[in-house]
Amino acid sequence: MTRRTPRQQAPVHAEGAAPLRLGFPVKFMGDPEIKSNDTRRWQQNPHLKVSLEYIDRGLDYLDKHDIRMYRMSSDLAPYATHPDMPQFHSMVRDSDAELRALGAKAKRLGIRLSFHPSQYVVLNSPDEALVKKSIWDLSSQAEMLDRMELGPEAVMVIHVGGTYGDRPSANARWVETWKRKLPEHVKRRLVLEHDDLRFSVSDILWIHEHTGMRLIFDHQHFWCLNPDRLDMRQSLERVLRTWPDGQRPKVHFSSPRTEMREVKRKEKGTRKLKTVFVAPVNTGHADFCNPFEFITFMRIAEGLEFDVMLEAKVKDLALIRLRPDLLRYAPDVASRFGLQPSSVTALEAEEDAVLEEEADAGA
Repeated sequence: MTRRTPRQQAPVHAEGAAPLRLGFPVKFMGDPEIKSNDTRRWQQNPHLKVSLEYIDRGLDYLDKHDIRMYRMSSDLAPYATHPDMPQFHSMVRDSDAELRALGAKAKRLGIRLSFHPSQYVVLNSPDEALVKKSIWDLSSQAEMLDRMELGPEAVMVIHVGGTYGDRPSANARWVETWKRKLPEHVKRRLVLEHDDLRFSVSDILWIHEHTGMRLIFDHQHFWCLNPDRLDMRQSLERVLRTWPDGQRPKVHFSSPRTEMREVKRKEKGTRKLKTVFVAPVNTGHADFCNPFEFITFMRIAEGLEFDVMLEAKVKDLALIRLRPDLLRYAPDVASRFGLQPSSVTALEAEEDAVLEEEADAGA
Protein backbone atom coordinates (compact mmCIF):
# COMPACT_ATOMS: atom_id res chain seq x y z
CA MET A 1 0.00 0.00 0.00
CA THR A 2 1.24 3.46 -0.87
CA ARG A 3 2.21 5.55 2.13
CA ARG A 4 0.87 9.10 2.21
CA THR A 5 2.92 11.91 3.70
CA PRO A 6 1.64 14.76 5.89
CA ARG A 7 2.42 17.19 3.05
CA GLN A 8 -0.39 15.78 0.92
CA GLN A 9 -3.73 17.54 1.08
CA ALA A 10 -6.88 16.00 2.50
CA PRO A 11 -9.49 15.26 -0.19
CA VAL A 12 -11.14 18.56 -1.11
CA HIS A 13 -14.68 18.77 -2.46
CA ALA A 14 -14.15 19.74 -6.07
CA GLU A 15 -16.59 21.76 -8.13
CA GLY A 16 -18.76 19.33 -10.08
CA ALA A 17 -17.82 16.32 -7.89
CA ALA A 18 -20.53 13.83 -6.97
CA PRO A 19 -22.56 14.88 -3.90
CA LEU A 20 -21.46 13.57 -0.54
CA ARG A 21 -23.38 10.48 0.53
CA LEU A 22 -25.34 9.86 3.72
CA GLY A 23 -25.70 6.27 4.88
CA PHE A 24 -26.88 4.10 7.76
CA PRO A 25 -26.09 0.64 9.14
CA VAL A 26 -27.82 -2.71 8.90
CA LYS A 27 -31.49 -2.42 9.94
CA PHE A 28 -34.24 -1.04 7.70
CA MET A 29 -36.45 0.67 10.27
CA GLY A 30 -38.59 2.35 7.60
CA ASP A 31 -39.66 -1.03 6.21
CA PRO A 32 -39.63 -3.78 8.86
CA GLU A 33 -40.49 -6.34 6.18
CA ILE A 34 -36.92 -6.08 4.86
CA LYS A 35 -34.52 -8.19 6.92
CA SER A 36 -30.82 -7.39 7.07
CA ASN A 37 -29.67 -11.02 7.11
CA ASP A 38 -30.80 -14.61 7.54
CA THR A 39 -31.25 -14.88 11.31
CA ARG A 40 -32.39 -18.50 11.48
CA ARG A 41 -30.57 -20.80 13.88
CA TRP A 42 -28.14 -23.35 12.53
CA GLN A 43 -30.72 -26.15 12.80
CA GLN A 44 -32.73 -24.46 10.00
CA ASN A 45 -29.68 -24.27 7.69
CA PRO A 46 -29.49 -20.48 7.20
CA HIS A 47 -27.52 -19.34 4.19
CA LEU A 48 -25.79 -16.32 2.67
CA LYS A 49 -27.98 -16.71 -0.43
CA VAL A 50 -31.04 -15.95 1.70
CA SER A 51 -29.33 -12.89 3.20
CA LEU A 52 -28.48 -11.65 -0.29
CA GLU A 53 -32.12 -11.89 -1.32
CA TYR A 54 -32.97 -9.59 1.60
CA ILE A 55 -30.20 -7.14 0.69
CA ASP A 56 -31.31 -7.13 -2.94
CA ARG A 57 -34.69 -5.94 -1.73
CA GLY A 58 -32.91 -3.51 0.58
CA LEU A 59 -31.09 -1.96 -2.37
CA ASP A 60 -34.46 -1.22 -3.96
CA TYR A 61 -35.50 0.50 -0.73
CA LEU A 62 -32.30 2.54 -0.67
CA ASP A 63 -32.74 3.56 -4.29
CA LYS A 64 -36.37 4.54 -3.69
CA HIS A 65 -35.27 6.87 -0.88
CA ASP A 66 -32.16 8.10 -2.71
CA ILE A 67 -29.85 6.70 -0.01
CA ARG A 68 -26.48 5.88 -1.58
CA MET A 69 -24.52 4.28 1.26
CA TYR A 70 -25.30 1.24 3.41
CA ARG A 71 -23.44 -0.92 5.92
CA MET A 72 -24.28 -4.59 5.66
CA SER A 73 -24.71 -6.86 8.66
CA SER A 74 -21.54 -8.58 9.87
CA ASP A 75 -23.74 -11.70 10.13
CA LEU A 76 -24.56 -11.68 6.42
CA ALA A 77 -23.07 -15.17 6.02
CA PRO A 78 -24.41 -17.03 9.09
CA TYR A 79 -22.00 -19.48 10.73
CA ALA A 80 -19.61 -19.17 7.77
CA THR A 81 -16.62 -19.12 10.13
CA HIS A 82 -18.00 -21.16 13.02
CA PRO A 83 -15.18 -23.54 13.92
CA ASP A 84 -17.52 -26.40 14.85
CA MET A 85 -19.88 -26.17 11.86
CA PRO A 86 -17.95 -27.04 8.69
CA GLN A 87 -21.19 -27.52 6.78
CA PHE A 88 -21.40 -23.70 6.52
CA HIS A 89 -17.79 -22.96 5.60
CA SER A 90 -18.27 -23.02 1.82
CA MET A 91 -21.31 -20.74 1.62
CA VAL A 92 -19.38 -17.66 0.44
CA ARG A 93 -17.77 -19.58 -2.41
CA ASP A 94 -21.06 -21.29 -3.21
CA SER A 95 -22.79 -17.88 -3.46
CA ASP A 96 -20.38 -16.44 -6.03
CA ALA A 97 -23.00 -15.75 -8.71
CA GLU A 98 -25.39 -14.13 -6.24
CA LEU A 99 -22.64 -11.97 -4.74
CA ARG A 100 -21.53 -10.84 -8.19
CA ALA A 101 -25.12 -9.95 -9.14
CA LEU A 102 -25.68 -7.96 -5.93
CA GLY A 103 -22.41 -6.08 -6.42
CA ALA A 104 -23.36 -5.20 -9.99
CA LYS A 105 -26.71 -3.88 -8.80
CA ALA A 106 -25.11 -1.79 -6.05
CA LYS A 107 -22.66 -0.28 -8.56
CA ARG A 108 -25.46 0.42 -11.04
CA LEU A 109 -27.43 2.24 -8.34
CA GLY A 110 -24.37 4.10 -7.03
CA ILE A 111 -24.74 2.60 -3.54
CA ARG A 112 -21.57 2.33 -1.47
CA LEU A 113 -21.48 -0.87 0.63
CA SER A 114 -19.33 -1.74 3.62
CA PHE A 115 -18.97 -4.02 6.65
CA HIS A 116 -18.22 -3.29 10.30
CA PRO A 117 -17.11 -6.63 11.81
CA SER A 118 -18.27 -7.32 15.36
CA GLN A 119 -16.51 -6.40 18.58
CA TYR A 120 -15.31 -10.00 18.80
CA VAL A 121 -12.88 -9.36 15.93
CA VAL A 122 -9.70 -8.36 17.80
CA LEU A 123 -6.36 -8.21 16.01
CA ASN A 124 -4.19 -7.05 18.91
CA SER A 125 -5.12 -9.72 21.44
CA PRO A 126 -2.31 -11.64 23.18
CA ASP A 127 -4.51 -14.70 22.59
CA GLU A 128 -3.25 -16.18 19.32
CA ALA A 129 -6.40 -18.28 18.90
CA LEU A 130 -8.60 -15.16 19.07
CA VAL A 131 -6.41 -13.36 16.52
CA LYS A 132 -6.55 -16.35 14.19
CA LYS A 133 -10.35 -16.53 14.43
CA SER A 134 -10.58 -12.75 13.88
CA ILE A 135 -8.51 -13.00 10.71
CA TRP A 136 -10.79 -15.79 9.49
CA ASP A 137 -13.85 -13.55 10.03
CA LEU A 138 -12.19 -10.66 8.20
CA SER A 139 -11.07 -12.92 5.38
CA SER A 140 -14.63 -14.15 4.87
CA GLN A 141 -16.09 -10.63 4.72
CA ALA A 142 -13.31 -9.39 2.44
CA GLU A 143 -13.99 -12.34 0.15
CA MET A 144 -17.65 -11.31 -0.08
CA LEU A 145 -16.71 -7.77 -1.10
CA ASP A 146 -14.23 -9.13 -3.63
CA ARG A 147 -16.78 -11.53 -5.11
CA MET A 148 -19.16 -8.57 -5.41
CA GLU A 149 -16.42 -6.97 -7.52
CA LEU A 150 -16.73 -3.73 -5.57
CA GLY A 151 -14.10 -1.00 -5.69
CA PRO A 152 -11.68 -0.06 -2.88
CA GLU A 153 -14.22 2.25 -1.19
CA ALA A 154 -16.14 -0.87 -0.07
CA VAL A 155 -14.33 -1.37 3.23
CA MET A 156 -14.38 -3.25 6.52
CA VAL A 157 -14.18 -0.93 9.55
CA ILE A 158 -12.68 -2.24 12.77
CA HIS A 159 -11.36 -0.88 16.06
CA VAL A 160 -7.90 -1.38 17.53
CA GLY A 161 -9.15 -3.77 20.24
CA GLY A 162 -8.13 -4.03 23.89
CA THR A 163 -5.37 -2.26 25.81
CA TYR A 164 -4.58 -5.26 28.04
CA GLY A 165 -3.02 -2.86 30.54
CA ASP A 166 -0.41 -1.54 28.12
CA ARG A 167 -1.63 0.69 25.29
CA PRO A 168 1.71 1.15 23.47
CA SER A 169 2.24 -2.62 23.40
CA ALA A 170 -1.34 -3.11 22.22
CA ASN A 171 -0.74 -0.69 19.34
CA ALA A 172 2.53 -2.41 18.47
CA ARG A 173 0.82 -5.82 18.50
CA TRP A 174 -1.77 -4.51 16.05
CA VAL A 175 1.00 -3.40 13.69
CA GLU A 176 2.73 -6.75 14.02
CA THR A 177 -0.49 -8.58 13.11
CA TRP A 178 -0.91 -6.37 10.04
CA LYS A 179 2.63 -6.96 8.84
CA ARG A 180 2.98 -10.68 9.53
CA LYS A 181 -0.47 -12.28 9.57
CA LEU A 182 -3.09 -10.47 7.50
CA PRO A 183 -3.76 -11.79 3.98
CA GLU A 184 -3.42 -9.25 1.20
CA HIS A 185 -7.13 -9.31 0.29
CA VAL A 186 -7.93 -8.35 3.91
CA LYS A 187 -5.42 -5.49 3.92
CA ARG A 188 -7.00 -4.05 0.77
CA ARG A 189 -10.39 -3.76 2.51
CA LEU A 190 -9.48 -3.02 6.12
CA VAL A 191 -9.78 0.48 7.64
CA LEU A 192 -9.21 1.47 11.27
CA GLU A 193 -11.42 3.65 13.48
CA HIS A 194 -10.62 5.29 16.81
CA ASP A 195 -13.03 4.57 19.65
CA ASP A 196 -14.63 6.30 22.62
CA LEU A 197 -12.89 4.59 25.54
CA ARG A 198 -9.46 3.17 24.70
CA PHE A 199 -7.79 4.22 21.44
CA SER A 200 -7.81 7.84 20.28
CA VAL A 201 -7.09 9.51 16.96
CA SER A 202 -3.44 9.74 18.04
CA ASP A 203 -3.29 5.96 18.41
CA ILE A 204 -4.69 5.16 14.98
CA LEU A 205 -2.48 7.81 13.34
CA TRP A 206 0.53 6.07 14.94
CA ILE A 207 -0.67 2.74 13.55
CA HIS A 208 -1.13 4.34 10.12
CA GLU A 209 2.44 5.59 10.18
CA HIS A 210 3.63 2.01 10.65
CA THR A 211 1.23 0.31 8.21
CA GLY A 212 -0.03 2.84 5.66
CA MET A 213 -3.61 1.67 6.22
CA ARG A 214 -6.62 3.95 5.79
CA LEU A 215 -8.40 5.46 8.80
CA ILE A 216 -11.94 6.45 9.81
CA PHE A 217 -12.81 9.60 11.78
CA ASP A 218 -15.72 9.32 14.24
CA HIS A 219 -17.23 12.61 15.45
CA GLN A 220 -18.71 11.37 18.74
CA HIS A 221 -15.68 9.25 19.58
CA PHE A 222 -13.45 12.29 19.09
CA TRP A 223 -15.37 14.21 21.73
CA CYS A 224 -15.38 11.25 24.13
CA LEU A 225 -11.66 10.44 23.87
CA ASN A 226 -9.11 13.07 22.91
CA PRO A 227 -6.42 12.98 25.61
CA ASP A 228 -3.96 14.95 23.49
CA ARG A 229 -6.47 17.78 23.01
CA LEU A 230 -6.10 17.68 19.25
CA ASP A 231 -7.94 20.16 17.07
CA MET A 232 -10.94 18.60 15.32
CA ARG A 233 -10.37 20.11 11.88
CA GLN A 234 -6.69 19.24 11.90
CA SER A 235 -7.40 15.71 13.14
CA LEU A 236 -10.05 15.20 10.49
CA GLU A 237 -7.68 16.37 7.77
CA ARG A 238 -4.93 14.04 8.96
CA VAL A 239 -7.32 11.08 8.97
CA LEU A 240 -8.67 11.91 5.51
CA ARG A 241 -5.12 12.12 4.14
CA THR A 242 -4.65 8.43 4.83
CA TRP A 243 -6.92 7.66 1.85
CA PRO A 244 -5.27 7.49 -1.59
CA ASP A 245 -6.22 9.97 -4.29
CA GLY A 246 -9.30 8.86 -6.18
CA GLN A 247 -10.88 7.15 -3.15
CA ARG A 248 -13.46 9.03 -1.13
CA PRO A 249 -13.05 8.64 2.65
CA LYS A 250 -15.99 8.19 4.94
CA VAL A 251 -16.59 9.36 8.49
CA HIS A 252 -18.99 8.32 11.23
CA PHE A 253 -21.42 10.69 12.89
CA SER A 254 -23.76 10.24 15.84
CA SER A 255 -25.15 12.34 18.66
CA PRO A 256 -24.91 11.29 22.33
CA ARG A 257 -27.97 10.16 24.19
CA THR A 258 -29.46 12.79 26.49
CA GLU A 259 -32.70 11.29 27.80
CA MET A 260 -33.12 10.20 31.40
CA ARG A 261 -34.67 6.82 32.14
CA GLU A 262 -36.86 5.93 35.11
CA VAL A 263 -36.04 2.41 36.27
CA LYS A 264 -37.87 0.36 38.89
CA ARG A 265 -35.46 -1.45 41.20
CA LYS A 266 -35.87 -3.41 44.41
CA GLU A 267 -34.25 -1.90 47.48
CA LYS A 268 -31.78 -4.07 49.30
CA GLY A 269 -33.20 -5.43 52.49
CA THR A 270 -36.82 -4.26 52.11
CA ARG A 271 -37.17 -5.55 48.51
CA LYS A 272 -39.59 -2.67 47.91
CA LEU A 273 -39.71 -1.22 44.41
CA LYS A 274 -38.04 2.14 44.09
CA THR A 275 -37.92 4.48 41.11
CA VAL A 276 -34.35 5.33 40.14
CA PHE A 277 -33.40 8.12 37.75
CA VAL A 278 -30.72 6.84 35.39
CA ALA A 279 -28.64 9.34 33.43
CA PRO A 280 -27.34 8.41 29.98
CA VAL A 281 -23.69 7.76 29.24
CA ASN A 282 -22.13 10.16 26.75
CA THR A 283 -20.70 7.28 24.73
CA GLY A 284 -24.22 6.04 23.95
CA HIS A 285 -25.76 6.86 20.59
CA ALA A 286 -28.98 8.86 20.41
CA ASP A 287 -31.96 7.68 18.41
CA PHE A 288 -31.63 10.62 16.00
CA CYS A 289 -28.83 12.95 14.93
CA ASN A 290 -28.88 16.42 16.42
CA PRO A 291 -29.08 18.56 13.26
CA PHE A 292 -27.26 21.49 14.86
CA GLU A 293 -24.32 19.31 15.91
CA PHE A 294 -24.20 17.84 12.41
CA ILE A 295 -24.32 21.27 10.77
CA THR A 296 -21.55 22.55 13.06
CA PHE A 297 -19.36 19.56 12.20
CA MET A 298 -19.92 19.94 8.45
CA ARG A 299 -19.05 23.64 8.63
CA ILE A 300 -15.87 22.79 10.54
CA ALA A 301 -15.15 20.40 7.64
CA GLU A 302 -15.95 22.98 4.96
CA GLY A 303 -14.30 22.08 1.67
CA LEU A 304 -13.34 18.53 2.65
CA GLU A 305 -14.76 15.57 0.76
CA PHE A 306 -16.09 12.47 2.54
CA ASP A 307 -19.22 10.39 2.86
CA VAL A 308 -21.02 10.21 6.22
CA MET A 309 -22.28 7.06 7.92
CA LEU A 310 -24.96 8.03 10.45
CA GLU A 311 -24.78 5.75 13.48
CA ALA A 312 -28.08 6.78 15.06
CA LYS A 313 -30.16 4.15 16.81
CA VAL A 314 -33.15 4.47 14.46
CA LYS A 315 -30.97 3.94 11.37
CA ASP A 316 -32.62 5.09 8.13
CA LEU A 317 -35.32 7.02 10.00
CA ALA A 318 -32.62 9.33 11.39
CA LEU A 319 -31.30 9.92 7.88
CA ILE A 320 -34.75 10.56 6.47
CA ARG A 321 -35.38 13.11 9.23
CA LEU A 322 -31.98 14.81 8.92
CA ARG A 323 -32.26 15.72 5.23
CA PRO A 324 -35.21 18.16 5.51
CA ASP A 325 -33.65 19.53 8.71
CA LEU A 326 -30.52 20.40 6.73
CA LEU A 327 -32.56 22.23 4.11
CA ARG A 328 -34.49 24.03 6.85
CA TYR A 329 -31.53 25.12 8.98
CA ALA A 330 -28.44 25.00 6.74
CA PRO A 331 -28.99 25.05 2.96
CA ASP A 332 -25.22 25.45 2.49
CA VAL A 333 -24.61 22.09 4.17
CA ALA A 334 -27.59 20.47 2.45
CA SER A 335 -26.23 21.39 -0.98
CA ARG A 336 -23.05 19.39 -0.32
CA PHE A 337 -25.23 16.29 -0.13
CA GLY A 338 -27.05 17.17 -3.34
CA LEU A 339 -30.14 18.46 -1.51
CA GLN A 340 -31.82 21.43 -3.15
CA PRO A 341 -34.58 23.75 -1.81
CA SER A 342 -36.87 22.49 -4.57
CA SER A 343 -36.87 19.03 -2.97
CA VAL A 344 -37.87 20.08 0.54
CA THR A 345 -41.57 19.31 0.04
CA ALA A 346 -40.83 15.80 -1.19
CA LEU A 347 -38.35 15.16 1.63
CA GLU A 348 -40.81 16.40 4.27
CA ALA A 349 -43.50 14.15 2.80
CA GLU A 350 -41.07 11.23 2.93
CA GLU A 351 -40.42 11.98 6.60
CA ASP A 352 -44.13 12.28 7.36
CA ALA A 353 -44.74 8.87 5.80
CA VAL A 354 -42.55 7.11 8.39
CA LEU A 355 -42.50 9.46 11.39
CA GLU A 356 -44.93 11.54 13.41
CA GLU A 357 -43.70 14.72 15.07
CA GLU A 358 -44.87 16.29 18.29
CA ALA A 359 -46.62 19.61 17.84
CA ASP A 360 -44.46 22.68 18.50
CA ALA A 361 -45.75 24.20 21.75
CA GLY A 362 -44.80 27.66 20.53
CA ALA A 363 -46.60 27.37 17.19
